[in-house]
Amino acid sequence: MTTDTLSAPVGVVRIAHADGWVTVCDRALLSPGRGAAVLLPDGGQAALFMDRSGAVRAIGNRDPFTGAYVLSRGLLGTADGRPFVASPLLKQRFDLATGVCLDDEEVSVPVYAVRVE
Repeated sequence: MTTDTLSAPVGVVRIAHADGWVTVCDRALLSPGRGAAVLLPDGGQAALFMDRSGAVRAIGNRDPFTGAYVLSRGLLGTADGRPFVASPLLKQRFDLATGVCLDDEEVSVPVYAVRVE
């Protein structure tokens, strides 16, 4: 996954999907520490997160433990230097760089490459 960082919240956020890049929102709409759910062209969902440094990351929005599309509502944190989002339902933590569940490494969510242009 690639992550671009800009010093000012300008530009658009694009996610790698299928054979190209999909524009999903204006970067100015993202707030550090809060997630946003975006609908993808195939009907799937991604959860976008911007950290305090301005880096934008995207993972699948579906919590694999419950089937609910809620990861964008989760809490951000770090564990051993790894950024994660904790599901708001059962609190499993998902690594934002790899998508692997930190509490059950056999479970993961998709990770999307992100560009800010």
